[in-house]
Formats: sequence, C-alpha cells, structure tokens
Amino acid sequence: MSLKSQRRLAAELLKVGKGRVWIDPERIFDVEAAITRVEIRKLIHEGAIQCRPKVGVSRVRARVLHEKRKKGLRKGSGRRSGSARARVPKKEAWMVKIRALRRKLRELKASRVITESVYRRLYNMAGSGAFESIAELERYIKTRSLGRKR
Repeated sequence: MSLKSQRRLAAELLKVGKGRVWIDPERIFDVEAAITRVEIRKLIHEGAIQCRPKVGVSRVRARVLHEKRKKGLRKGSGRRSGSARARVPKKEAWMVKIRALRRKLRELKASRVITESVYRRLYNMAGSGAFESIAELERYIKTRSLGRKR
C-alpha cells in the first residue's frame, strides 16, 4: 500500500513539496487505485488529496526575548561582543552627556540657582569636557559656592 508515486504526482500537480501533500485516510483505496495524472487531478478536485498550509517560523520566542530585553534583561557581559565604545560610539556617548549637562544648566538658570554669568562660564566648561556627569557639575557648583546668594 505504497502511495509514493501518487504523492509525487499530486505534489507536481499542486506545485508543492511531497511533505505538504495530504491524503484523506478514509479514501486511501481510491488514491491507491489512481495511477494517472488525470485520476490524481480528479481526487484533488474531490478533496481526497489536499495541500497542507505553509508553516512559517513561529515568532513567539522572539517576542518573549524582545520583551525581556526591553526590561533590560539578557544584556549581561556574556551577551556582549565588542568594546563599550563599539556598542555606543564615542560621539553618541558625548551627545548624551553634553545634552544632559546643558539641560541641567538651563534648569539651574531658570530656577535662579545660578546667575547668567555663572551659567555661561559653566556652559563653556561643559562644552570643553570639564564635567563627566551632572553629579560632578553639581559638586563643582557646591564646592566653589557658585550658587546665587539668596
């Protein structure tokens, strides 16, 4: 009861691989008796032989991993290849830092913590790379007592 040739013919007619050819288990004897293309085509028309749907690659696992990475997981040292500078280019790191410093300086000026002249001096210092972080900028203001006298 080999249906090898029938499966091959059906695959050719349906224009799919042999793995995607489905033969109705109820009508196996009819399929076995069919030996010509015409007979196979008739069985396809009747629904005794059908084409299974295409199976794609499931994205479920990919979605789960993406959600975890959004939460900051799966980003440890074992996952990293390339130096820190390769992962975040020098210029991008600078842009993030300088924007944060300038934003902080604007806030300090707006809330009248520092004067306009101090703001300008610190702005220029930040631009020349004097401060590594906002904390360092605040420390500098505090130690030099550059805050506005109330």
